Amino acid sequence: MSYLADFLFPPRRAQSPVRMLSGGERNRLLLARLFAKPANVLVLDEPTNDLDIESLELLEAALQDYDGTLLLVSHDRAFLDNVVTQTLAAEGGGAWKEYVGGYSDWVRQRPVAMTEERAGSKAAVREKGRVKLSYKEARELESLPKEIEALEAEQGLLAAKMAAAEYFRQPADVLRADQKRNGEIDAQLTRKLERWEALETKAKAAAV
Repeated sequence: MSYLADFLFPPRRAQSPVRMLSGGERNRLLLARLFAKPANVLVLDEPTNDLDIESLELLEAALQDYDGTLLLVSHDRAFLDNVVTQTLAAEGGGAWKEYVGGYSDWVRQRPVAMTEERAGSKAAVREKGRVKLSYKEARELESLPKEIEALEAEQGLLAAKMAAAEYFRQPADVLRADQKRNGEIDAQLTRKLERWEALETKAKAAAV
Protein backbone atom coordinates (compact mmCIF):
# COMPACT_ATOMS: atom_id res chain seq x y z
CA MET A 1 0.00 0.00 0.00
CA SER A 2 2.85 2.36 0.82
CA TYR A 3 4.47 1.70 -2.55
CA LEU A 4 1.23 2.27 -4.46
CA ALA A 5 0.64 5.46 -2.48
CA ASP A 6 3.84 6.80 -4.07
CA PHE A 7 2.01 6.44 -7.39
CA LEU A 8 -1.05 8.36 -6.09
CA PHE A 9 -3.22 5.33 -5.25
CA PRO A 10 -5.15 5.80 -1.99
CA PRO A 11 -5.91 2.50 -0.17
CA ARG A 12 -9.44 2.24 -1.56
CA ARG A 13 -8.34 2.69 -5.18
CA ALA A 14 -5.36 0.38 -4.67
CA GLN A 15 -7.82 -2.45 -3.98
CA SER A 16 -9.94 -1.79 -7.07
CA PRO A 17 -9.92 -4.21 -10.02
CA VAL A 18 -7.82 -2.98 -12.95
CA ARG A 19 -10.93 -2.80 -15.15
CA MET A 20 -12.32 -0.11 -12.81
CA LEU A 21 -9.28 2.17 -13.08
CA SER A 22 -9.23 5.28 -15.23
CA GLY A 23 -6.77 5.70 -18.09
CA GLY A 24 -4.46 7.84 -15.97
CA GLU A 25 -4.59 5.34 -13.11
CA ARG A 26 -3.73 2.48 -15.46
CA ASN A 27 -0.72 4.41 -16.73
CA ARG A 28 0.43 4.99 -13.15
CA LEU A 29 -0.06 1.30 -12.42
CA LEU A 30 2.18 0.43 -15.39
CA LEU A 31 4.83 2.78 -14.02
CA ALA A 32 4.55 1.17 -10.59
CA ARG A 33 5.03 -2.29 -12.11
CA LEU A 34 7.96 -1.09 -14.21
CA PHE A 35 9.89 0.36 -11.27
CA ALA A 36 9.05 -2.59 -9.01
CA LYS A 37 11.21 -4.87 -11.19
CA PRO A 38 14.95 -4.97 -10.42
CA ALA A 39 16.89 -3.62 -13.41
CA ASN A 40 20.05 -1.60 -13.99
CA VAL A 41 19.12 -0.58 -17.56
CA LEU A 42 15.87 0.91 -18.86
CA VAL A 43 15.08 1.51 -22.55
CA LEU A 44 12.07 3.80 -23.10
CA ASP A 45 10.58 4.82 -26.45
CA GLU A 46 8.40 7.97 -26.23
CA PRO A 47 7.40 7.25 -22.60
CA THR A 48 5.44 10.51 -22.20
CA ASN A 49 2.90 9.71 -24.91
CA ASP A 50 -0.73 9.57 -23.67
CA LEU A 51 0.17 10.35 -20.04
CA ASP A 52 -1.79 12.84 -17.95
CA ILE A 53 0.02 15.55 -16.00
CA GLU A 54 0.15 13.57 -12.74
CA SER A 55 1.57 10.50 -14.48
CA LEU A 56 4.13 12.60 -16.34
CA GLU A 57 5.33 14.18 -13.12
CA LEU A 58 5.57 10.76 -11.47
CA LEU A 59 7.55 9.36 -14.39
CA GLU A 60 9.92 12.30 -14.36
CA ALA A 61 10.52 12.03 -10.61
CA ALA A 62 11.02 8.24 -10.80
CA LEU A 63 13.56 8.55 -13.61
CA GLN A 64 15.43 11.32 -11.80
CA ASP A 65 15.81 8.98 -8.80
CA TYR A 66 16.70 5.94 -10.93
CA ASP A 67 20.26 4.73 -10.23
CA GLY A 68 20.73 2.64 -13.38
CA THR A 69 21.36 3.52 -17.01
CA LEU A 70 18.49 5.01 -18.97
CA LEU A 71 18.28 5.02 -22.79
CA LEU A 72 15.46 7.32 -23.82
CA VAL A 73 13.89 8.45 -27.11
CA SER A 74 11.44 11.35 -26.85
CA HIS A 75 10.10 14.37 -28.74
CA ASP A 76 9.24 16.05 -25.42
CA ARG A 77 12.01 18.64 -25.09
CA ALA A 78 11.03 19.80 -21.60
CA PHE A 79 10.99 16.19 -20.38
CA LEU A 80 14.46 15.58 -21.86
CA ASP A 81 15.81 18.72 -20.19
CA ASN A 82 14.54 17.56 -16.81
CA VAL A 83 15.64 13.92 -17.01
CA VAL A 84 18.67 13.19 -19.20
CA THR A 85 22.33 13.94 -18.50
CA GLN A 86 23.65 13.25 -22.01
CA THR A 87 22.21 13.56 -25.51
CA LEU A 88 23.06 11.52 -28.60
CA ALA A 89 22.24 13.60 -31.68
CA ALA A 90 22.26 12.74 -35.37
CA GLU A 91 24.66 15.17 -37.07
CA GLY A 92 23.83 14.11 -40.62
CA GLY A 93 25.71 11.88 -43.02
CA GLY A 94 25.31 8.93 -40.68
CA ALA A 95 27.31 10.66 -37.92
CA TRP A 96 26.17 10.75 -34.28
CA LYS A 97 27.70 12.86 -31.51
CA GLU A 98 27.31 12.88 -27.74
CA TYR A 99 26.58 16.11 -25.87
CA VAL A 100 26.42 16.82 -22.15
CA GLY A 101 22.95 17.69 -20.86
CA GLY A 102 19.47 17.69 -22.36
CA TYR A 103 17.82 19.25 -25.39
CA SER A 104 18.50 22.88 -24.45
CA ASP A 105 22.15 22.05 -23.76
CA TRP A 106 22.42 20.40 -27.18
CA VAL A 107 20.93 23.52 -28.83
CA ARG A 108 23.67 25.64 -27.22
CA GLN A 109 26.49 23.21 -28.04
CA ARG A 110 25.58 21.97 -31.52
CA PRO A 111 27.63 23.03 -34.57
CA VAL A 112 26.84 26.50 -35.91
CA ALA A 113 26.31 24.99 -39.36
CA MET A 114 23.22 23.19 -38.07
CA THR A 115 20.87 26.17 -38.43
CA GLU A 116 17.37 26.55 -37.07
CA GLU A 117 16.07 26.15 -40.62
CA ARG A 118 17.76 22.77 -40.97
CA ALA A 119 16.44 21.63 -37.61
CA GLY A 120 12.93 22.88 -38.44
CA SER A 121 12.61 26.54 -37.56
CA LYS A 122 8.88 26.54 -36.86
CA ALA A 123 9.09 23.68 -34.38
CA ALA A 124 12.26 25.08 -32.87
CA VAL A 125 10.81 28.53 -32.24
CA ARG A 126 7.67 27.08 -30.63
CA GLU A 127 9.66 24.67 -28.54
CA LYS A 128 12.12 27.34 -27.50
CA GLY A 129 9.28 29.07 -25.71
CA ARG A 130 8.16 25.87 -24.02
CA VAL A 131 11.58 25.27 -22.54
CA LYS A 132 11.13 28.45 -20.53
CA LEU A 133 7.93 27.10 -18.99
CA SER A 134 8.19 24.69 -16.10
CA TYR A 135 7.53 21.05 -16.91
CA LYS A 136 4.12 21.19 -15.26
CA GLU A 137 3.20 24.41 -17.08
CA ALA A 138 4.21 22.94 -20.46
CA ARG A 139 2.01 19.89 -19.95
CA GLU A 140 -0.83 22.08 -18.67
CA LEU A 141 -0.60 24.29 -21.77
CA GLU A 142 -0.89 21.23 -24.00
CA SER A 143 -3.91 19.82 -22.14
CA LEU A 144 -5.96 23.02 -21.73
CA PRO A 145 -7.46 23.16 -25.28
CA LYS A 146 -8.94 19.66 -24.91
CA GLU A 147 -10.25 20.46 -21.42
CA ILE A 148 -11.89 23.63 -22.69
CA GLU A 149 -13.38 21.78 -25.65
CA ALA A 150 -14.83 19.12 -23.35
CA LEU A 151 -16.42 21.74 -21.09
CA GLU A 152 -17.91 23.59 -24.06
CA ALA A 153 -19.33 20.33 -25.41
CA GLU A 154 -20.89 19.52 -22.03
CA GLN A 155 -22.35 23.01 -21.79
CA GLY A 156 -23.80 22.67 -25.29
CA LEU A 157 -25.54 19.43 -24.38
CA LEU A 158 -26.84 20.94 -21.17
CA ALA A 159 -28.16 23.99 -23.02
CA ALA A 160 -29.99 21.76 -25.50
CA LYS A 161 -31.48 19.79 -22.64
CA MET A 162 -32.67 22.92 -20.84
CA ALA A 163 -34.19 24.30 -24.06
CA ALA A 164 -36.43 21.25 -24.56
CA ALA A 165 -40.17 21.93 -24.44
CA GLU A 166 -40.88 19.50 -21.59
CA TYR A 167 -37.79 20.39 -19.57
CA PHE A 168 -39.47 22.48 -16.87
CA ARG A 169 -41.87 19.67 -15.97
CA GLN A 170 -39.02 17.84 -14.24
CA PRO A 171 -38.58 17.89 -10.43
CA ALA A 172 -37.27 21.13 -8.95
CA ASP A 173 -34.10 19.48 -7.61
CA VAL A 174 -33.19 18.36 -11.16
CA LEU A 175 -33.66 21.90 -12.48
CA ARG A 176 -31.53 23.33 -9.68
CA ALA A 177 -28.79 20.77 -10.30
CA ASP A 178 -28.65 21.62 -14.02
CA GLN A 179 -28.54 25.35 -13.31
CA LYS A 180 -25.80 24.83 -10.75
CA ARG A 181 -23.75 22.73 -13.17
CA ASN A 182 -24.19 25.32 -15.90
CA GLY A 183 -22.80 27.98 -13.57
CA GLU A 184 -19.91 25.73 -12.61
CA ILE A 185 -19.03 25.18 -16.26
CA ASP A 186 -19.07 28.95 -16.89
CA ALA A 187 -16.69 29.51 -13.98
CA GLN A 188 -14.37 26.67 -15.07
CA LEU A 189 -14.28 27.93 -18.65
CA THR A 190 -13.40 31.43 -17.49
CA ARG A 191 -10.55 30.14 -15.32
CA LYS A 192 -9.19 27.80 -17.97
CA LEU A 193 -9.35 30.40 -20.75
CA GLU A 194 -7.54 32.94 -18.57
CA ARG A 195 -4.94 30.35 -17.63
CA TRP A 196 -4.46 29.33 -21.28
CA GLU A 197 -3.96 32.96 -22.30
CA ALA A 198 -1.45 33.51 -19.48
CA LEU A 199 0.60 30.44 -20.39
CA GLU A 200 0.52 31.29 -24.11
CA THR A 201 1.73 34.81 -23.32
CA LYS A 202 4.55 33.45 -21.17
CA ALA A 203 5.59 30.96 -23.86
CA LYS A 204 5.60 33.61 -26.60
CA ALA A 205 7.56 36.05 -24.43
CA ALA A 206 10.20 33.40 -23.77
CA ALA A 207 10.50 32.68 -27.49
CA VAL A 208 11.32 36.27 -28.39
